[in-house]
Amino acid sequence: MLRHWTILAGIGALFAAPVAHAGTVFTPPSGCTLNMTVQMRSCQVANYYTCAGDPAGDQWISFADGEGEYFLSHIDAETRWVESVSLYSGELELLDAEGSADNASFSALLSEGRDEYDFVTRSNTGEAQRFIGLDELTGEATNVDGVPLEYCRFEMRIEDDQGNYQATRKGMQLISRKMRVFFGATEDYQNSYGDRSSSNDTPVSFAFPGEAGFAAATPEYDCDMMLTDLSPLLDHPSKEVVR
Repeated sequence: MLRHWTILAGIGALFAAPVAHAGTVFTPPSGCTLNMTVQMRSCQVANYYTCAGDPAGDQWISFADGEGEYFLSHIDAETRWVESVSLYSGELELLDAEGSADNASFSALLSEGRDEYDFVTRSNTGEAQRFIGLDELTGEATNVDGVPLEYCRFEMRIEDDQGNYQATRKGMQLISRKMRVFFGATEDYQNSYGDRSSSNDTPVSFAFPGEAGFAAATPEYDCDMMLTDLSPLLDHPSKEVVR
């Protein structure tokens, strides 16, 4: 597990390197290779890339909406939430693997069809959060733009470091066994104040090197809809962002 000072140093280098801005083409940081572009519902596009200095199996995902790139997620080979960066607020959220009772495991999900987890993240704002939940394959499969995917039900309870309830998230996601990654689908959210929202981040199209749409930085779907009910997940998008 990377120690926190190593992660923070890496984030500092990331911000020092050029990152994508609002435009038509996504360019990953120096030393990184773009592997896939995914267009999703809710006016979002995600670019997946790997970096030479990271452990094998690690991936970065850059999310952009109609105004440009807003969120970065770094996951490892088990899809654990290594770190995430809100480009709007500057908040950094890091996995506290040693302080977690049961880290998420993509391998367990594939072999057993179910993975329960109980892990902790800590942010540069001093906030700690505990995530208690499960992922469970439904046995149903689909194909999106030629990419085979499987449905995965999830539910999650979020608490603060004192054990106080903060929010609940539950819904459906899609996974790729080959790419070892989660993709969003439908999600319901409720927080301790009683606020509720629903989101749909289902992938619509995939583009790989040499294909049309690869490295697109501009979302294509649902962008003509008036988003009058902004989701509370804006800075913490669907679980595949940070797993």
